[in-house]
Amino acid sequence: MSTPHPTLTGATLDVDRSDPAYRAWLKEAVRRVQADANRSADTHLLRFPLPERWGVDLYLKDESTHPTGSLKHRLARSLFLYGLCNGWIRPGRPVIEASSGSTAVSEAYFAKLTGVPFIAVMPRTTSAEKCRLIEFHGGRCHFVDDPRTMYEAAAALAQETGGHYMDQFTYAERATDWRGNNNIAESIFRQLRLERFPEPAWIVATAGTGGTSATLARYVHYMQYDTRICVADPENSCFFEGWTTGDPDVTCDCGSRIEGIGRPRMEPSFVPGAVDRMMKVPDAASVAAVRALERAIGRRAGGSTGTGLWSALRIVAEMVADGRRGSVVTLLCDPGDRYLDKYYSDAWLAEQGLDIAPCAAVIDELLRTGVWPG
Repeated sequence: MSTPHPTLTGATLDVDRSDPAYRAWLKEAVRRVQADANRSADTHLLRFPLPERWGVDLYLKDESTHPTGSLKHRLARSLFLYGLCNGWIRPGRPVIEASSGSTAVSEAYFAKLTGVPFIAVMPRTTSAEKCRLIEFHGGRCHFVDDPRTMYEAAAALAQETGGHYMDQFTYAERATDWRGNNNIAESIFRQLRLERFPEPAWIVATAGTGGTSATLARYVHYMQYDTRICVADPENSCFFEGWTTGDPDVTCDCGSRIEGIGRPRMEPSFVPGAVDRMMKVPDAASVAAVRALERAIGRRAGGSTGTGLWSALRIVAEMVADGRRGSVVTLLCDPGDRYLDKYYSDAWLAEQGLDIAPCAAVIDELLRTGVWPG
């Protein structure tokens, strides 16, 4: 047990830990991350084709066009700036993250950009393409059999290596500037400015860390918009149950089949009080929706996009039934070529026992008649 250092009357204790070499490295690392943002054009806002007479417009914010191909590029950039400016990321020491894939791909990119090692702690079931992309950017994959153990494994690796555990699930909502600065919310509203319904009735997000839904909700509250925020949650995730019951300790016994979203616990970055509505979406519906998206606009997307799109289409059907005009926005989170062996594989669907035909029929009926069956 240490004791306070005694001081002499009138004496000043002074410990200077400033390190010119480290500060020079830090300055260059922050410059490189900010330069990446400056080089990146904004992502597109795509229209999902709906009949004009419905009076409802549906948009997808296409986050797959980021340099690392997903919504998580924004998050990884924010987390790196947060860690660098807090003095947590140091030269030569690894950055370690618990991730089901896309965040790890983006963080591997920024680790390479700033010259630090990167280790991704991820479920063994993560798609092979995501693993390849992490390694392409110079990262290393550390697999766990039980997704619930990712957090502890990542923290242990950080302690063993002297590195920094990024911990996206804790810091996502606080690392992102939700008031503006070209965050995803500000970008959506700027791009809608010349549309016939510039203030959307609903924005639909999905939750992995919960950081995106928190950013969207905080921004619309801050800007005093009437837009509502809906969060779509997949099977084998506890966000919906935790939100509906108000229980922050709710857990789920198995991992989500929809990579990038769905968590076995209520993550610290999920802000329940900011969310207006939640939907629990069957995995079969998520897969049916991404396949419908490909038929509609010729773009393949990951399963999390399908989870959000299914919920957005339900909201569109409600608005049509009620005669309400307006717009709805959801996210195209990442490209489908990362999941060709999963959501676009009939063999994988059979192996998982997923029958998407009934959900596909629901979407077809809605797009044909404007009515949500049943």
